[in-house]
Amino acid sequence: MKEFIAAAVQIAVKPNDVNYNLEKIGFWLKTAVKEHGAELVVFPESITTGFAPGIPSEEFYDLLNYIPGPETDQIGALARELKVHVVLPIYEKGKEKNIIMNSSILINDEGEIAGIYHKTHPFPTERLAGGGWTTPGKEAVVVDTKLGKIGMIICYDGDFPELSRVLAIQGAEIITRPSALLRSFEIWDMTNKARAYDNHVYVIAVNSVGADA
Repeated sequence: MKEFIAAAVQIAVKPNDVNYNLEKIGFWLKTAVKEHGAELVVFPESITTGFAPGIPSEEFYDLLNYIPGPETDQIGALARELKVHVVLPIYEKGKEKNIIMNSSILINDEGEIAGIYHKTHPFPTERLAGGGWTTPGKEAVVVDTKLGKIGMIICYDGDFPELSRVLAIQGAEIITRPSALLRSFEIWDMTNKARAYDNHVYVIAVNSVGADA
C-alpha cells in the first residue's frame, strides 16, 4: 500500500433528486482533489438519493438505474479527469423487478468501475423482506488498486466483525465504510475503531449529514 491522502466527504443531499446530488458530488470531488490532494474520496451511503426513499419501493425502483449507468458514467469521467479513486455509494436497480441493492461502487483513477459491493447486512427496517426496500448482497469484495487493496462495507455491516475479518483475510489494507447511521456517535466511533484494530487495517468511515443523519 502506498502513502496517500484520503478524503471523507459529508454533504447533505436533496431527497431523490439524482441530478442535483450528482452536481454536488462533482463539486466536492473537485474540491477534495484540487484543494486537499486527495487520491481516494469516499462519499456517504446512498449519496444520490438519501437513505430512506420516502416513496413506495416500486416507485423508488423506477427512479433508479442499472450499473453501469448515468451516475457511474458522470463520476467516472470526472475521476479520470482528476486522476482520483472514488467510492460512490448509491442504490442500484436490480435485474428483477423491485429488487434494489444498496451498493458501494469503487471507481478507479482511469474512470473505470473497479468493483461493486452490495450491502450484506441491511438494517432490519431497510430490508425488503421486513417492509423496506433493499435486498441483501451475498459477497465480500476486495479490490486491488494503485493505492492498495481496498475492501468495502456499508454502515450496519460495520457492526458485524466477521465481514471485516473476511476482507482482511482476503488481503484488504483499507476498508471503506460509507454510512447513513441513525444511532449514537458512540456506537459509530466504537465500531470504526474496533474494525480497524481487529484487523490491522485503515478504516475510512463517512456518515451522512442532513435529514438522514
